[in-house]
Amino acid sequence: MFVLSDTPSLANHFLSEMRDVLTQDDRMRFRKNLERMGEILAYEISKSFEYSKKSIQTPLTSTSVFTATDNPVIISVMRASLPFYNGFLNYFDKAESGFIGAFRDESTAGEVKVQLGYHASPSLEGKIIILADPMLATGKSIVESITTLLTHGKPKHIHIASVIAAPEGINYIKENTSCPFSLWVGAIDEKLNHQSYIVPGLGDAGDLAFGPKL
Repeated sequence: MFVLSDTPSLANHFLSEMRDVLTQDDRMRFRKNLERMGEILAYEISKSFEYSKKSIQTPLTSTSVFTATDNPVIISVMRASLPFYNGFLNYFDKAESGFIGAFRDESTAGEVKVQLGYHASPSLEGKIIILADPMLATGKSIVESITTLLTHGKPKHIHIASVIAAPEGINYIKENTSCPFSLWVGAIDEKLNHQSYIVPGLGDAGDLAFGPKL
């Protein structure tokens, strides 16, 4: 598991702006920081890819460079992940994309269920997957998303990317996911509260990015 906040960097500055109630009301800044976190995690994930040496011609001479042989499929768990997903797409600009609509069903008192709505995906058979969901709370939406994605083929590896994660969600994924995966997060927070929201967290990322939903 890779955690950005373990090392001082600009990522921590972007994350602090996303958490701070004094700057959260700037939706454009919040979306931009989500995108930046996606770009930073894309760079870190790219280090795990396979590369091959290629000869290219510059205006002066030929030289050898390493280019990625893996071209991932990026899956966005909507709606909060759209700016986050765009950060990955900025770096993996030839990637295919998939989309999953996930939402909490809190109709049963004391229990949080996850419902999946719309989903669309290319074939995932033998491919590298980046599953982008900025808030990893209970982990149920990730596990449900993976289950749905496996109907589109067996991937080579799944990279789960989140901005903030709760220990409970991380454990849930480990206990309920059998396919090979890696976890990449900006920060691991203290816990979930009685409503299954991350503490200290940052609130509802979808609302902060796009406005309250009915």
